[in-house]
Amino acid sequence: MKPEKLFLELEELIERLGYRTRKERGSFKGGYCVVEGDKLIMLNKSHPIEYQVGMLARFLESQSDGLNELFLKPAVRYELEKLWNQKPREVIRTNPLLQESEKE
Repeated sequence: MKPEKLFLELEELIERLGYRTRKERGSFKGGYCVVEGDKLIMLNKSHPIEYQVGMLARFLESQSDGLNELFLKPAVRYELEKLWNQKPREVIRTNPLLQESEKE
């Protein structure tokens, strides 16, 4: 599934969980928050679509209880499971202990 299509599918799931996505420019990675009662997922417009999809997937993984209540299209569930099972590359690069264990 193309990242743009997956983004739209994940955005729809997030709306069904009661959150809104909002894209802004700035020097932030993104995440979710509650502002004046509005549940928001903030995404940085400057990041590539693949990064934004990853942010939405990580949020949905943290909401597994609510997600179990929703119907997920099989193709979307497949893509989410692929993303959830990936090792976070940035953690491997920045954590020397993980790098040491990979050498063994």
